[in-house]
Amino acid sequence: MTAIDRIDIAVIGAGLGGAAAAALLIDAGFEVEVFEQAPEFVRLGAGIHIGPNVMKIFRALGLEDRLAAIGAHPDHWFSRDGMTGEYLSRIKLGDFARREYGAPYITIHRGDLHAEQIAILPRDRLHFGHGLTDLEEREDHVLLTFANGRQIGAGLVIGADGINSRIREKLLGPEKPKFSGWIGHRALVDMDKLRATGLDYERCVKWWWDLSRHIMAYATKGDGSEYYYVTGVPVDSWDHDAGFIDSSQEEMDAIFGAGAHPMVRGLIDATTHVTKWPFWNRDPMSLWSRGRLCLLGDACHPMRPHMAQGACMAIEDAAVLARALSLTGADDFRTAFRIYENARRDRATKVQTISNANTWLKEPEDPAWVYAYDPMNVPLH
Repeated sequence: MTAIDRIDIAVIGAGLGGAAAAALLIDAGFEVEVFEQAPEFVRLGAGIHIGPNVMKIFRALGLEDRLAAIGAHPDHWFSRDGMTGEYLSRIKLGDFARREYGAPYITIHRGDLHAEQIAILPRDRLHFGHGLTDLEEREDHVLLTFANGRQIGAGLVIGADGINSRIREKLLGPEKPKFSGWIGHRALVDMDKLRATGLDYERCVKWWWDLSRHIMAYATKGDGSEYYYVTGVPVDSWDHDAGFIDSSQEEMDAIFGAGAHPMVRGLIDATTHVTKWPFWNRDPMSLWSRGRLCLLGDACHPMRPHMAQGACMAIEDAAVLARALSLTGADDFRTAFRIYENARRDRATKVQTISNANTWLKEPEDPAWVYAYDPMNVPLH
């Protein structure tokens, strides 16, 4: 073995999109290694929506039933007025989603989803403690250098390394993401306090106020033992170096409490620990790949979370990219990357645009173009 190990495909980032890409490519017979900067797996994040569009991918990976058993299954996505409680829309999910869109719609803790994805990856293909510091494009490989001093020569490199992607920086040059003008509060509420309200909390409901302020609240476990919310609040700036900071029940009350519906008041009163996060944006990408480098997910098309499809888009990307490489073979990667971009660009850009506009399902509409989509069978050309 030479001083520099050579591998066929390197996936940079073992988040939801990277883990999906690795699993799908391994299933397709490719030799893949995954490199993650975090020192170990940690149950990070809070709630996440997984639509039928992505449950079809987890079906192919053998994870659909496991995830369906863990997550909650809302019968509807409700939109309601945060003051009066008036219903603005009732979007059918539950059995309707299974029948019409071909798979269940679940809400789940991101950490529980991620743990299941990590568990199906071969231990010897997953490398924690590998933060990418440099990459050099050579004639027949890409030389990757990691913070721990290790160097790897990879035939292809898939950048699934998030909004601050080093792979994106290599393709487009240094460019900081833009603050979107929005922040979100995230909290898992105290279930005893929530139950003490005596109110029947819906499994998936988005509460709306003026200026598009909102609270998206939903169960993250099938047994109803966990309930989560994320807000969206327009602000002038984000003046903190940290990725997130602590917020408070008092701040939630100041923003949403005055005149709020009793169910909103109950949510705020059941808030014991809440954090505050900035939402970052980038403009739609002019370039998804170059040479042996290719991007997916937030590295390519980050979006505000208002449509609950950001992670889903990354996992869809992974499925289509794996199918494209299976069609062409790794040697004809340029054709595969072109097929992948052709299949994904318009859809990802549309979802990014609607997410940023924060209009999704506020009023009655047909979401079939999102949920009925089948990444495992969409035509590729």
